[in-house]
Amino acid sequence: MDDPRLDPISNIPEFTVSEISGAVKRTLEGNFGRVRVRGEITELKRYPSGHIYFSLKDEGAKLSGIIWKFAISRLGMQPENGVEVIATGRISSYAERSSYQLIVERMEYAGAGALLARIEALRVRLTAEGLFDAARKRPLPGLPAVIGVVTSERGAVIQDIRTTIARRFPRPILLWPVPVQGEGAAERIARAIAGFDALPAGGPIPRPDVLIVARGGGSLEDLMAFNEEIVVRAVAACRIPVISAVGHETDTTLIDFAADRRAPTPTAAAELAIPARTDLLADLAHTAARLIGALNRLAQERRLRLSRAERGLPDLPALVGTARQRLDDRAERLRLALPNLVRHWAARLGLARSTLVGGLRHTLAARRDRATRVLARVSPAPLRDLVRHAAARLELAHSTLMGGLRHTLAVRRDRAIRVLARVSPAPLRARLREARARLDGAAGRLESVSPLAVLQRGYALVTDPGGHPLTTSAAVRPGARLRLRFADGEVGATADGGGKPERQGRLSL
Repeated sequence: MDDPRLDPISNIPEFTVSEISGAVKRTLEGNFGRVRVRGEITELKRYPSGHIYFSLKDEGAKLSGIIWKFAISRLGMQPENGVEVIATGRISSYAERSSYQLIVERMEYAGAGALLARIEALRVRLTAEGLFDAARKRPLPGLPAVIGVVTSERGAVIQDIRTTIARRFPRPILLWPVPVQGEGAAERIARAIAGFDALPAGGPIPRPDVLIVARGGGSLEDLMAFNEEIVVRAVAACRIPVISAVGHETDTTLIDFAADRRAPTPTAAAELAIPARTDLLADLAHTAARLIGALNRLAQERRLRLSRAERGLPDLPALVGTARQRLDDRAERLRLALPNLVRHWAARLGLARSTLVGGLRHTLAARRDRATRVLARVSPAPLRDLVRHAAARLELAHSTLMGGLRHTLAVRRDRAIRVLARVSPAPLRARLREARARLDGAAGRLESVSPLAVLQRGYALVTDPGGHPLTTSAAVRPGARLRLRFADGEVGATADGGGKPERQGRLSL
């Protein structure tokens, strides 16, 4: 075997790690004692000690930097991620990590960073196309059946989303795993969003009702995949409502403008996507209580209005009862009034008949007696002629009166018959028939004592053209015009001659 002690001694110097680190540090600090570096601030962090750690980068490299606590007050500006600055300081090294860094003593703005300028230019162009219009925003479903998530399958993001949804309202979660940074991440994120949107409703894989695109915090370079145009256009074209949850609350990416809702964190995105079961139950109970209260108030108001209206209305049952009683009373009075009316008119007819017949008989008897007494006292023939003439005139008046009486009786009888036709009770009709029979009997007796009844037996009444009765042949001159009245009318006649009258002892009427 070869003995190591026999190896030839190398002429290459040997250094310890500390010696090399110290030499590098001296070289850096000697050659770059004080420099001005232009770059974009990224990965800015403030530590509890008060120191600020960050990186300056351009398109080709990245340089770590540090601002000590005592230098912050003299810095001249407030450092922020994404700002392009010119930092003045010195280059030093950190031996424990074999890294070098810029110790910044002063800082000033150098203009917008290259990445931010690129992002801003893309934002302006997509805004002009209308991809960020508020009118394109769609409302989120109240209670989605399936929630789609586009994020990395490893990490705290998906766990936070799962835990939040399980706590609030358990719903199925459909994960499409994608890389969230690095080469090809933007294309895969865009394909995942388009793939969810292309799922058919009712297919073997359920179509999500809402989509969450999420990623944890990171630097601007880490979030650049969500600022790519292909991802922004995929979010804008998706027909499923999209919630963006990229980075922390202070981070803003372009998909935040294209998404329907922006959440500051993945946990907040899950809370936006699904309501809390307890909140739903509380809202439901509150709404039910308000609805019941509103219905009770409405019913109470309607009840009060009905009560007021009821007090203003009359007592309808009482009015109907009064009207029914009044109708019964009027019907009873009408039923009794018609027979009473018929009896009243029958009594008046009977009274008129008895009065007329009795008065006529009395008058005729009185006139006859008077004429008889006068005729008994006066014997001259002219006086007897005058008496006969008066008797003839009396008979004519009697006949006229009887004719008018018959007419009046006929009219009253017709009225009684019409009234009887309108009255249906059988007892009333029977009483009317009885009254009519009595009236007909009285009229017959009156007719039998009428002087005109003699004409019905073939006799005739002889009068002169002036209507004066001629009771003797001596009163008729030859050739005189005469009027002969029969029972059915009058005719004219001419006297041929007259004979001598025979004296009689008494005047016959």
